[in-house]
Amino acid sequence: MTKLFIPLDSFAVACGADQIAEEFARLNADRGLSLQILRNGSRGMAWLEPMIEVETPDGRIAYGPIEPGEADALVDAGILSGAGHPKRIGRVEEHPFFRAQTRHTFKRCGVIDPLSLDDYKAHGGLKGLERAIGIGAEAVVAEVTQSGLRGRGGAGFPTGIKWKTVAEAEGARKYIVANADEGDSGTFADRMIMEGDPFCLIEGMAIAGVATGATKGYVYLRSEYPVAIDVMREAIARAHAAGVLGASVLGSSHVFDIEVRVGAGAYVCGEETSLLDSLEGKRGQVRFKPPLPAIQGLFGMPTVINNVISLASTPEILAAGADGYKELGVGRSRGTIPIQLGGNVRHGGLFEAPFGMTLGDIVNDVAGGTASGRPVRAVQVGGPLGAYFPVSLFDTPFDYEAFAAKDGLIGHAGIVVFDDTVDMMAQARFAFEFCAIESCGKCTPCRVGAVRGYETVKKIIDGERPAENLALVEDLCNTMKFGSLCALGGFTPYPVMSAIRHFPEDFHGEPMRVAAE
Repeated sequence: MTKLFIPLDSFAVACGADQIAEEFARLNADRGLSLQILRNGSRGMAWLEPMIEVETPDGRIAYGPIEPGEADALVDAGILSGAGHPKRIGRVEEHPFFRAQTRHTFKRCGVIDPLSLDDYKAHGGLKGLERAIGIGAEAVVAEVTQSGLRGRGGAGFPTGIKWKTVAEAEGARKYIVANADEGDSGTFADRMIMEGDPFCLIEGMAIAGVATGATKGYVYLRSEYPVAIDVMREAIARAHAAGVLGASVLGSSHVFDIEVRVGAGAYVCGEETSLLDSLEGKRGQVRFKPPLPAIQGLFGMPTVINNVISLASTPEILAAGADGYKELGVGRSRGTIPIQLGGNVRHGGLFEAPFGMTLGDIVNDVAGGTASGRPVRAVQVGGPLGAYFPVSLFDTPFDYEAFAAKDGLIGHAGIVVFDDTVDMMAQARFAFEFCAIESCGKCTPCRVGAVRGYETVKKIIDGERPAENLALVEDLCNTMKFGSLCALGGFTPYPVMSAIRHFPEDFHGEPMRVAAE
């Protein structure tokens, strides 16, 4: 029987993968092809999706991008035996985009059947959880701390310190919350893991439970991720049935269960305390801190809130040891980072690599420059609240401290590329508009400042006293940056001020007041 891999990942589904799977299923029945059709995750090469793979004696041979309606012709061309074809990619591992990566967290994504626990275990799954149970909570926390793993959701807070705080906190019950509310534009790493390797997240959450004494976990997903929701729910049910979750995790004395909860897609619910309010059935609004969620979080109990990639990174750290992970990266940015490439790029998708590549290497070499063929003008890193970097900053290493030194942020590692036709004044206006729409309304700097900022940039666009209004924009940004309750209002100045600082010619050539002084 020949195995045919057709992705269920949203990349591929958006381009017709479900229809393609139905076509091959029909051909399998009509022609007696003896096909086993498996719906795998994505390998991360989005520009080649839907990318199908055929298992042959020479390994898995990929073809793509495939379109609905091509199945008959592809079978006639002999692709089921790995034959040559204009859309033949060959072995994915030998593709330049893939070969240049260091697959750590995503090593199984696109390779395995996402809902086969046997497949997961055959590719190294559950070894981290087994070791965590064996060495005990304190040693697990020490291992994660030693690895240098930091939060991959944007803040970059050391994961081990957060786990240690929860482990030492007093509480009748403790919780692990996976923040899967992936709302940043140009980001999709969380979704890819949940759709392509859900047991990795489940294992990571269970390891966090062992480390902290937590007995309940929640995956907080946004409603815009229907495939991820379905896959995660089914994977959790299968993990429970197999004894990976439940009253005796892998036959141990540890208790741990997981539920999926779906939010309505409010951007602010990506902020951890807003997420907690939403989980509790309230309107998602930012909480005052202290108390920190690690001390008084979900339902007032000690709670670990980690991004999906943070949690999904821990099984390999526990399985292989902290030292190997720590050897990757630079400075205080250790391990690998799933860089998500989007916008005007030739090779959009996910590229996992150790911290330290320069922004220029990522945009020009990995992403292949712009899809339009025009020169790159600006790159936004870190979602809609990230700074715009000009080509003159392309020598910046991709790590937390290097970006912070240039008034930028890595965030969730989404990179959106713009060519030389972009209007940076319009981008600055959009940043204020986005914040105004998504604000939870709890604090005045964000709620009012974003609206006034949008209005003021609109005046600059209309040519109304640009110098005076630019000075007003700067004042507004300072107020929002230092007065907002959370990062939504506090980070909105990053895209606005970077656009003004690096692209003054788009603002009627007016320099910033701080530059004039």
